[in-house]
Amino acid sequence: MGSITRSFANNITTSGVLLPASLTNNSIANVTAYNASVATGGMVLLSSQTASASASISFTTGIDSTYKEYQFYFINIHPASNGESFQFNMSTDSGSNYNVTKTSTAFDAFHNEAGTDTGLRYDGDNKDLAQSTAFQSLNYNFGGTENDSNLGGFLTIFNPSSTTYVKHYIASVNWQYLNTYSIQAHTAGYGNTTSAINAVQFKMSSGNIDDGTILMFGIV
Repeated sequence: MGSITRSFANNITTSGVLLPASLTNNSIANVTAYNASVATGGMVLLSSQTASASASISFTTGIDSTYKEYQFYFINIHPASNGESFQFNMSTDSGSNYNVTKTSTAFDAFHNEAGTDTGLRYDGDNKDLAQSTAFQSLNYNFGGTENDSNLGGFLTIFNPSSTTYVKHYIASVNWQYLNTYSIQAHTAGYGNTTSAINAVQFKMSSGNIDDGTILMFGIV
């Protein structure tokens, strides 16, 4: 114990301040809280919304200069109608209009339950936009309204509050196609505006979002 005490004492200045060398991954045990001024990193849950036969889900607060990156997570997104796509758009006027001009690209990989059909392809099925204000589709042709049919994934928007740069986004989702295929789709693009993005809306290309939860995180 004496050697441990001496080692610890050697890492304290004459004014009683711990030296940086004394603080390592293994030197502090059972920490349950940090002072609010300490940056701990990671994800901060800002909002959560659950659909119930909803025409759309909109996030109109909490998207500001506090964070340089925002992530939306999609959990068990279930459509009310067959053959639709899950989409999003951004707003520069707090949700009065969702019509930001976008240019994007997309690709996907697929595999069926029988193991007889696989592929990797560029996806131009209304997902690659060219200076379009339309909603950005993140998938296509939802597998149907069977009880277990759903979509999961995430969307990242980078530095939405910038008034200097365009607003890049990246999305990755997985869903059931024709109830027998797993499709992993990757979509990326940018909102071609230097105005701050302060609201985001999600909806189906037609019909309601029957069920599902969307979480919004700020990334420290």
